[in-house]
Amino acid sequence: MLVWHEWVEQAIRPRKLILRYVPAAGVGPVAALLAVNVVAGVLPVAFVIAVSALIGHVGHLAGGGAPGPALWWLLAASAGTFFLQHVATTLHTPLAELVQRRVDGRVHDRLIESALRSPGIAPMEDRVTVDLFKEASLRLREDWETPGTALVGQLALAARYTRLAGFVAIVAAVLSWWQGAALLAATLVFRYGQRGGLRRYSRVWQEITPLVTRSDYLRDLATGRAAGKEIRVFGLAGWLAGRHARAVRDWLDRVWRERRRIYLYPYLGFSAIGLVIGALVLVSVAHAVGTGGLTLTGLSLVLQATVAALLLGDHYPESDVPSQFGMWAATSQDSFDRRITAATRQLPVRRPAADPVGLPRTGISLDRVDFRYAAGSPPVLRGLSLELPAGRCTALVGVNGAGKTTLVKLLTRLYEPEDGAVLVDGIDLRRFPVQAWRRQVSVIFQDFIRYELSLAENVALGAAHVPLDVEAVRDALRQVGLLEFATRLPHGLHTPVSGGYAGGTDLSGGQWQRVAIARSLYAVGAGAKLLVLDEPTAALDIRAEAAFFRQFATLTRGVTSLLISHRLSSVRHADRIVVLDGGARAEVGGHDELIARDGLYARMFRLQADRFLDPAPRDGQVGRTGVSG
Repeated sequence: MLVWHEWVEQAIRPRKLILRYVPAAGVGPVAALLAVNVVAGVLPVAFVIAVSALIGHVGHLAGGGAPGPALWWLLAASAGTFFLQHVATTLHTPLAELVQRRVDGRVHDRLIESALRSPGIAPMEDRVTVDLFKEASLRLREDWETPGTALVGQLALAARYTRLAGFVAIVAAVLSWWQGAALLAATLVFRYGQRGGLRRYSRVWQEITPLVTRSDYLRDLATGRAAGKEIRVFGLAGWLAGRHARAVRDWLDRVWRERRRIYLYPYLGFSAIGLVIGALVLVSVAHAVGTGGLTLTGLSLVLQATVAALLLGDHYPESDVPSQFGMWAATSQDSFDRRITAATRQLPVRRPAADPVGLPRTGISLDRVDFRYAAGSPPVLRGLSLELPAGRCTALVGVNGAGKTTLVKLLTRLYEPEDGAVLVDGIDLRRFPVQAWRRQVSVIFQDFIRYELSLAENVALGAAHVPLDVEAVRDALRQVGLLEFATRLPHGLHTPVSGGYAGGTDLSGGQWQRVAIARSLYAVGAGAKLLVLDEPTAALDIRAEAAFFRQFATLTRGVTSLLISHRLSSVRHADRIVVLDGGARAEVGGHDELIARDGLYARMFRLQADRFLDPAPRDGQVGRTGVSG
């Protein structure tokens, strides 16, 4: 029962999944392609019949008969069926291309829809889900063994099996039904060895994916630009080449071993069975000829049909590999879609729904929030409670791993608390529609995106739900000190900020950071009430950072803001400073208050301040206490 279930799961379910894409390809093109395949299967059988009749007629003429119109009709039939086979092949190519492109286009659309459907990012950070996405998207991107080719390959089976049915029918009609059935059994035994082996062989490639990924990483590392300097300076060329060779050998050895196990040894048995059955059919043919029970036409029919049928037990290049791996890609896409759907359905919703426009008016609070990224993993936040007063700036500091960025993800509902709640003016954040709440929030993440679009679009994406306001873009750029630079660009605000485009320009890291800040300020101008800055000045030098924060209070007046920074000199002017340690609140207060308390914040601040002073000045150099010597 288990074997049957596995066979259905591995052989039947993927085919049903592929057939679901028939409407996407269009019933008309699919029906036309199927008809062409059926005709392409019938024509070789007709050709064998015509040629055999011609051979029989020529034999009659060799016995002293006179040529007549029948000879020319048989010659015309043989040539006509041969010509029509080429016509069928010519028609097949554009129809197959049309069906493939339509199916792959639909799968591509579904893949993007699924990836964007989840309100949070948890599914896209799950390893299994990401691997499914990579498998489905890789084949689409490389246009190789895709779901579209799988459907075309499935339809191509109609030609092969129509041909097989015709040849078996010839043998059954000329000899006997049991000999036709025996020929069919021999062909299907060969066929099972080929197609069933491929299905098992494809699972080997799934199992060795981590090994292939490792070898690909080492190859890209060796040939890419990023590591070129270190490879040469550290003398890593020989070491890296050796590691890559071993990594490739690891998965090749596994493939070769499994290929022998799946194909070589079983196929010896399949060949023996097929050859015995085929030999019995041929012996019966010889007996029929010897007893005079078979004419020359019948002999030609049976011999051609038998050989052609046995050859149909071989590998089908137009169907087997494209179908197997194309179905694999379609199954990955379907599994990815189902995992995204399941994650979306688990999104907690509290009723009745509330309107977040204009909030917060009093503040945002975290009420005993617990959070971990995966079941069984260490908690990132533990019973965290804190307040973000409306209209004021709260700074969040702590060592790496303290939970600062995780808190941002909870505030933007990219993740949900495991326990506890995030409250906005006392309303559970989960009562707000996700997109409506996010329009109230403007965020600069540490790893903000550098869109290869125009400068104006890069800024305006902070509030993509409203029409692009050029004046608002200018104002945001002016506030971050980029407006003068923008006016000098080849196309002004509409200049692509990427050197890869005609008329485009590259920006420095500091300029990109300013663009990101301008993006968040543009969102504030469009109505966002919560501004979150996660390391907003990491790419700016110290003077530029100091100038930015001198303007920060003016730029964000009346906005509830949360500032995260490792540079404590940046947060000293915040209204409140919250120190996180191990996922819990350690200290809260103003800068002077926390320094006077001489706790964790004070130690962190002194440690950073000391880095700007030389603790051991050399002769003639300035130290903490002045000029030595």
